[in-house]
Amino acid sequence: MGTARAGIAGEKVRVNRLAMALAAYLVLGVLVWATIPDPRIRLLPLLVLAMFALKTWIHRKDAGPVVEGSESDENQADLAGEVDS
Repeated sequence: MGTARAGIAGEKVRVNRLAMALAAYLVLGVLVWATIPDPRIRLLPLLVLAMFALKTWIHRKDAGPVVEGSESDENQADLAGEVDS
């Protein structure tokens, strides 16, 4: 669900990608609302943003939680060259 990223001082910060994506959709929706004056025209981009937000939410539900030590984590580590043979 989240990824660990190194901060400026080297500390690890948990980033929730779902929350960031939904926040980005919200910001885009506010920008659409503020910049398009005609309500009939404003509706289309808002519906498109809502569709993408729903698709993001559904994909999150389908993907399930990431379990450390799973096979996919080991494969990614192999690709990154982090696993010693």
